[in-house]
Amino acid sequence: MTNKLAFFEGKEIRKTWHNEEWYFSIIDVVEVLTGSSNPRNYWSMLKKRESDHEVELSTFCVRLKLASADGKSYLTDCANTESLFRIIQSIPSKKAEPFKLWLAKVGYERIQEIENPELAQERMKQLYEQKGYSKEWIEKRLRGIAIRQELTDEWKNRKVDEKREYAILTNEIAKATFGKTVEDYKKHKQLNKENLRDHMNDLELIFTMLGEKVTTEITKNKNAQGFQENKQTAREGGTVAGNARREAEEKIGKTVVSDENYLSTSEKEKRKRLT
Repeated sequence: MTNKLAFFEGKEIRKTWHNEEWYFSIIDVVEVLTGSSNPRNYWSMLKKRESDHEVELSTFCVRLKLASADGKSYLTDCANTESLFRIIQSIPSKKAEPFKLWLAKVGYERIQEIENPELAQERMKQLYEQKGYSKEWIEKRLRGIAIRQELTDEWKNRKVDEKREYAILTNEIAKATFGKTVEDYKKHKQLNKENLRDHMNDLELIFTMLGEKVTTEITKNKNAQGFQENKQTAREGGTVAGNARREAEEKIGKTVVSDENYLSTSEKEKRKRLT
């Protein structure tokens, strides 16, 4: 199952590839359509109201695991494009029609990406450019995504539980590389639900890639199997990156671990200020 983010008018909507089609978080859709500060409650009340009129909206959704703000995955009400069209009919919103067009476009783009995977990478580049990232940063970020995917593919093939253990192994690499867990690092950068790597500078991305790439190679070399063996290789891969980071810090005279983020000022703008 592949979890990703989509964006409608700048708002995040979680989606997952299931049964050969996209399924979207209904809570996220409710939030962007209504602007509700409590979309979960809105969805519950909507289901109750429609049930009173003998319409069971629950029949249009399935429970799938999606990543939450705390980095963990939870069962969440999700619906495919066809079912979302029906649910949207019950939500009074001026954004309903634009959202339907957006849904149709997302589905079409997925078909294109299956036929030509390079389109997915190109769209990701465009998304990051729209969010204010430089081409130099984007190239590193996309390379990091590819390295991360290679590592998680190894974990998947070595009997590591994706739902529970990936986050633990990632923390082992992060602690050995930067001296911080992912959550500690996010607090250091004053982030909440944002993706940590989207707020890393060039050096932070490079050492993140180094830790994960070395972990992948050690994992292959040792043929690590199961959670405990892969936990050890994660520490070893992160330690290699951590040692390299500390040596780099000695040479450049400053810490690599930055408390900066790109919440108020874009990466491209900050890069300009440094030149």
